[in-house]
This record gives sequence, structure tokens and C-alpha cells, in this order.
Amino acid sequence: MGYWKSKLLPKIKKVFDKGSSKKAAAAEATKAFDDSKEEITKEYDEKKTELEPKVVEIYGTTPTEIKTLVKEPTEAGVKKHAAGVNKFLEELVKIEFPGAKAVSEASTKFGPTLVTGPVFFVFEKAAVFLPAEEPKTAEPEAAAATTTEEAPAAPAEEGTSKDKEVVVVSTEEEKKVEAETPAPPEVPPVVEEKVAAAPAAAPEPAKPTEGAA
Repeated sequence: MGYWKSKLLPKIKKVFDKGSSKKAAAAEATKAFDDSKEEITKEYDEKKTELEPKVVEIYGTTPTEIKTLVKEPTEAGVKKHAAGVNKFLEELVKIEFPGAKAVSEASTKFGPTLVTGPVFFVFEKAAVFLPAEEPKTAEPEAAAATTTEEAPAAPAEEGTSKDKEVVVVSTEEEKKVEAETPAPPEVPPVVEEKVAAAPAAAPEPAKPTEGAA
């Protein structure tokens, strides 16, 4: 028990005190930065024209995960990519980006997670110069599939379907005409026989001429 109090406890307490002092120092650095925001913004507005191409150039060579953080900073992202965040801040210091030097020094000393406020402020200012993301184009295969689905059906060969319709209509009309036309009446065979067997009519007797005896 004596060893715990005399040796281990002071060491543990020293570690916690060190952590507490680090957080306190980071909080003081954040407060000092917040107090100078107005002056930083004024300098930023005056240098916008010359800053824009330089920021765009730096952004183009930045890893994808840091690009995302610059546009949409989050505490979790800053914690996960602390080294990348410090690297980006160092690049901004090289072009004399307003406020970047103070934030870079605080981030390197205390870690970006303890000074997220100042880091976010600088990122938001830098993001103003970044181009908007271009809409993603469909892949060639997907585009081809879409074109195939939307393509109109090929027109039917001329005369094929129409000829079939004409043939069908003509056949039906012929059947209808045949059904409506009455068949000629048949002559009874008995009548024909009687007509054939009837003798020829006898000639009329000659009239006597006048003056005959």
C-alpha cells in the first residue's frame, strides 16, 4: 500500500495533470483565435483574388478524404485523419492564408481534435474557393442499356400487315356476297318431260277460195 501511494499514484496523477494542462492550453489557444476572427476575416476579404488560384491548386493535390473534410468538416473526420489535416494546414501556411499559421501551430501542438473550432473556421474559408462537384455521368454500359431500352421499335415492313388485313376482308366479303345471292330455281324434271312429249300443234285447214264449185 505504501508503494502505491509513494510511487504509482504520483505518476498517474502527473499523467492526468499533463492531459488537463494540454486541454487547458488548447482552450486558451482557441479563445485567442476566436478573438482575432474579425481581423482574420478582414485580411481574408482583401486577399481573396490572389488566394483563390493557390487554394484550388493545393486542393487538387489533396487526398480525397481531406477534400471531403474541407467541404464538410466533422470532429470524427478530423480525429481519424489528423495527419492529413495538419498537412493541409501547412500548405495553407505556405501561401500565407489568413489564420492558417496560428491554427497549424495549435493543431500540431495539441492535435486537431482539441482545436476543432479554429480548424473548421479555416476550412470553411478555404472551401469558398473550391469548384462545385460535377454531376457523375452514367457508365458507357449503363448508357448503352438505357439507349437500347428507349429505342423505338422498328417499323413493320410495308404491305405485310396491310396485305393480311385486305385478304381477310376480301374473303369475308366474298362469303357474305355468296350467302346473300339466291341460287337459281331448279326446273322440276316432270315438267320438262311433258314439254318434250307434247305433239306439235296441227296446222289450220286452208280456207276455200271464192268461186269454187
